Amino acid sequence: MSPTHTGVTTSPPVGGGSADLAPCGLAEHPDCGIRDVLDRVGDKWSVLVVVELASGPRRFRQLQRAVDGISQRMLTLTVRRLERDGLVTRTVYPTVPPMVDYRLTGTGASLTHLVKALADWSLRHRDDIALARHAYDAEHPDHDIR
Repeated sequence: MSPTHTGVTTSPPVGGGSADLAPCGLAEHPDCGIRDVLDRVGDKWSVLVVVELASGPRRFRQLQRAVDGISQRMLTLTVRRLERDGLVTRTVYPTVPPMVDYRLTGTGASLTHLVKALADWSLRHRDDIALARHAYDAEHPDHDIR
């Protein structure tokens, strides 16, 4: 353990308690599926696609233009994964050329308030996080964490 790490914190954080995040404790469910779900809904591209689709159905190119920096391949993978998980519906219309749109399912729509809460939290705390990062970088100039 480094000199700056003194041990496990057992008291609630300053400014209020935290939610009880204890695992279910069953041997056959060590993480209760949390990792599997968070792998999907917690990745950067999925969150940004869900945020965009919260405003309504979008065609592929509309999504690609709205989600800055996403490649065609990554957007394809992201919407397919979201569709597989039941968060997005893909509708193909019988036109020439075929028109495809994506929209949130009921399950996907139920996620939007959580994503909005996370976005709101990040906006409220981004200055604090930037200051903490700056302080950490100054205290640990040789680290390679980014």
